Amino acid sequence: MKGLFFKDWQSLGHVAIATVIGFVILFLFLRISGKRTLAKLNAFDFVVTVALGSTLAYMMLAMVPLTEGVIVLLLIIGMQYVFAKTARASVKMQRLINSVPTLLYYNGNFIDGAMAKEAVTKEEVYAVIRESGHEKLDDVRAVVMELNGSLTVVIKSGGDGLSSLQDIKTNLF
Repeated sequence: MKGLFFKDWQSLGHVAIATVIGFVILFLFLRISGKRTLAKLNAFDFVVTVALGSTLAYMMLAMVPLTEGVIVLLLIIGMQYVFAKTARASVKMQRLINSVPTLLYYNGNFIDGAMAKEAVTKEEVYAVIRESGHEKLDDVRAVVMELNGSLTVVIKSGGDGLSSLQDIKTNLF
């Protein structure tokens, strides 16, 4: 039972040092790389977050040497930066990397095909409308599944001007 709770003092010290160093290095890399690395905006950002966490855990538990772990952290953050820049430079790459918002409800109509594709029920749409503080469906212009999977309720507004639905209106029915 000795190995289950405690191996030896040297291993314990190694894990403690690796944890502190790995944590500080990841913190510094994240500060340098900017806020985008911390955002959970889409599937790619989620993968980056999971990969960073897994790498840090392996470093902390001394399952990989610190130098190798640091290289992996640098590569993950670097790839995320390159993908983000590529998506910004090319509409095709942006759609490939970031996906697009999906219109689930528009002007009183549920968009069944989009709801089926995104595995969203009418009850979930009703719930998000209620959560937004609205009772009447007549007040709602649209419900959108955003890039990060959250649902957004867009309320009808009067007047002219640009719409926040501009990037998804082409996907109406």
